[in-house]
Amino acid sequence: MSEITINELEAAINFWRTRSPSTGDELSLCKEASALSKPYALLIVQRRTAVPEEGLEPAARAAWNDYLKARREKAGSAGV
Repeated sequence: MSEITINELEAAINFWRTRSPSTGDELSLCKEASALSKPYALLIVQRRTAVPEEGLEPAARAAWNDYLKARREKAGSAGV
């Protein structure tokens, strides 16, 4: 069972915020950052440091997996 630390979640949220900045007068988060913000907030409220990847809701898991894929692609292109 793979766990995602609070620091990793924060990095993923920041990645999505950089890629798709907040919009509108209300500064709404993009759907990926929004999906990851719920487990991030729960970790803070529950004073936990990690969440099982399997415990993420489908939208959060998709955002997490897309973040990991983008990070791998960036690392791969840096070595070229």
